[in-house]
Amino acid sequence: MPGKSSSIKTRAARAAYVDKRLAALYPETPIPLKHDDAFTLLVAVVLSAQCTDKRVNEVTPGLFALARTPEQMMRLPVGEIARIIRPCGLTPQKSKALSGLSKIIVEKHNGRVPRTFEELEALPGVGHKTASVVMAQAWGVPAFPVDTHIHRLAFRWGLSDGRSVVQTERDLKKLFPREHWNALHLRMIYYGREHCTARGCDGTVCEICRTLFPNRKKAVRVRSK
Repeated sequence: MPGKSSSIKTRAARAAYVDKRLAALYPETPIPLKHDDAFTLLVAVVLSAQCTDKRVNEVTPGLFALARTPEQMMRLPVGEIARIIRPCGLTPQKSKALSGLSKIIVEKHNGRVPRTFEELEALPGVGHKTASVVMAQAWGVPAFPVDTHIHRLAFRWGLSDGRSVVQTERDLKKLFPREHWNALHLRMIYYGREHCTARGCDGTVCEICRTLFPNRKKAVRVRSK
């Protein structure tokens, strides 16, 4: 571990430390959202917007009992989808999105979840972050989805200036080896949930914050995404 008398000076050096430390803390990187295939993963990620993974994992079994394929989902009334997913919040938008994206997958993609960012992002309710999660976790394509935890940590750890999630993603992709992206974004999420939380650490408390910036005295105010 670096000495406590001074900060790790460069972004590259901080990134190297973070990469190594998180790999040691989280050698395994299971996907937090329960799913069986690319479609059930896509549905779970859409539901996870402004909702915890725990809540999504509680809701999806009931939904998938009725519709676990695009064909079944498109035939399920939107009102029924809404009834089941209500605990996840944003019910009108999410229920319409799940119905709409299922229809497009069936009609335009032969019932198969697309394998490109462009095709995924063209689906209702699927933005760049959702597409990145599916590309990384379903298809193994290197991607670096930036959620609230990653955006917060990247700023606190001096890996990005935190202007936006778009800039944070660019900065992280430049700093870390491409082959590490998929595991690393999950490791950052795990660490952010367990140690460098919004309330539990202000940039001066957790192990990595203290190691990277041992002389930091003031709380780090993370900018809006």
